[in-house]
Amino acid sequence: QVQLVESGGGLVQPGGSLRLSCAASVSIFSLDFMGWYRQAQGKERELVAVITKSGGTNYADSMKGRFTISRDNAKNTVYLQMSSLKLEDTAVYYCHAALSIYRYWGQGTQVTVSS
Repeated sequence: QVQLVESGGGLVQPGGSLRLSCAASVSIFSLDFMGWYRQAQGKERELVAVITKSGGTNYADSMKGRFTISRDNAKNTVYLQMSSLKLEDTAVYYCHAALSIYRYWGQGTQVTVSS
């Protein structure tokens, strides 16, 4: 069983920045990939960014150039650095991990972009 704990959400003004963290209960080297998804109220959950075991990254088009996913192997933590935040980035952000056929989710952290 893999446990994921997110932190770092909060209220930020448009154009601001925020960094989310996701701490895993296992070595992230053992995971096939980790990533961030988000779900805005009334909408489906969507991919934000993923980082693979080998360090490759992939982003949703609307996040490219604004968001950066990274990891700290020693801390078993994955980060999502968000910049130039927009009102439409408001959502609950979920950490996600995959190991073989298994999928794991964190509890989510709220990000609210508002003036």
